[in-house]
Amino acid sequence: MNVLLVFAHPEARSLNGSLRDVAVQELGARGHAVRMTDLYAEGWKPVVDHDDFPAQDRSKRLKIAAASGETFAASALTVDVKAEQDKLLWTDVLILQFPLWWFTMPAILKGWIDRVYSHGFAYGVGEHSDRRWGDRYGEGTLAGKRAMLVVTAGGWEEHYGPRGINGPIEDLLFPIQHGVLFYPGFDVLPPFVVYRADRLDDVGFSAVAEQLRDRIRSLATTSPIPFRRQNGGDYLIPTMQLRADLGAPGKDGFALHRREDDEPISEKPYL
Repeated sequence: MNVLLVFAHPEARSLNGSLRDVAVQELGARGHAVRMTDLYAEGWKPVVDHDDFPAQDRSKRLKIAAASGETFAASALTVDVKAEQDKLLWTDVLILQFPLWWFTMPAILKGWIDRVYSHGFAYGVGEHSDRRWGDRYGEGTLAGKRAMLVVTAGGWEEHYGPRGINGPIEDLLFPIQHGVLFYPGFDVLPPFVVYRADRLDDVGFSAVAEQLRDRIRSLATTSPIPFRRQNGGDYLIPTMQLRADLGAPGKDGFALHRREDDEPISEKPYL
């Protein structure tokens, strides 16, 4: 398989750096082709501004979505953004690796998404009508590919459990896994999360490294998170409300957008 690893940590000698090396070595040993984007090392520009749309008139108000779509359609994207889009089209599996900072990804990785996910590439794709609301949430440019997060967190695993003070890790990562990855079509694998990252000793690292190798070995076979497809029949179009007959009693919020284990998959859209 082709694997793209987008790495977001400023220190190559960090735990993240060591885990990245473990992943790359295991991928190579398994015969996969690997490409890496090291955002800090490459000095990635993290902000969207006029420079991203060189053909736009700078005297006019910048409307990001419109400018992004026009620039993408004209094949006038900046060289760095086009290179990353080409990597995404090339890859079979995307790995985003980062430390959990203030309950989300580092700003530089968010900036990678903001700039690389152009209108017409990652969003604004497909038919928009009263019968179909575009190709997204399970469909889109990146459909058929897999994605996985590799995340380190300083807190205990219990802190991120169902009753943990930080909130469930599934909820904290939902905007990334469902919104950033599933939205443009990726099948999203369960995340690989390392807890108590700042207190990991050599013995602990050896165990975590082997667990990561196991996840790398199963990239092609691990079942993805069962997020509901937008156009699969679970949602009313165009209101995008989940059908009233779906979802376990008492369940709400993010959890509603995952299919129940015993729930049949709808075969046609509800209108």
